[in-house]
Amino acid sequence: MKLARAIHFDESDMNVFASPARTGEWCISGGFEFSNWTEGDLVGKQRQAFANGWMGLDTAGRVTFVAVTQIEPEERRALIEQLAQHFVTVYGAPDVNAARPVAEAEIQQMSDLCDDHSANTLLTVARELTEAGVRESYRTIAPQDAGLEQFAIHVTSD
Repeated sequence: MKLARAIHFDESDMNVFASPARTGEWCISGGFEFSNWTEGDLVGKQRQAFANGWMGLDTAGRVTFVAVTQIEPEERRALIEQLAQHFVTVYGAPDVNAARPVAEAEIQQMSDLCDDHSANTLLTVARELTEAGVRESYRTIAPQDAGLEQFAIHVTSD
């Protein structure tokens, strides 16, 4: 089973998102946050979050890149409970039991997106507002092959 974690290559996410996700936290699309948005809502850092931000499950912050990785079943179950509680706290779901199936569907959608990709594949998301609602598209960046000699420091006794 796979899911994706936030990854940062530089500090840009800290500047472009009002609330950046932390490196390493599990992420989902989080497009539901924008379901009632209009063009008038797409200003400043909110526009950036809408345009290409994945949602971190610990912080509800946003990140530009996520990396595919394995997730253990217990971790997945905990994320479902965490997201269900988020739906209660932030979006007014009546209770965790009512929110759980929606949270499970969100986690499953992200898992389905990740399952066809190798570990360390990078994913990006792009969103646009349409008359039918929010449209998301995804891009993948395959992991690059790298030999150990590119990273190892070789020491000799000389």
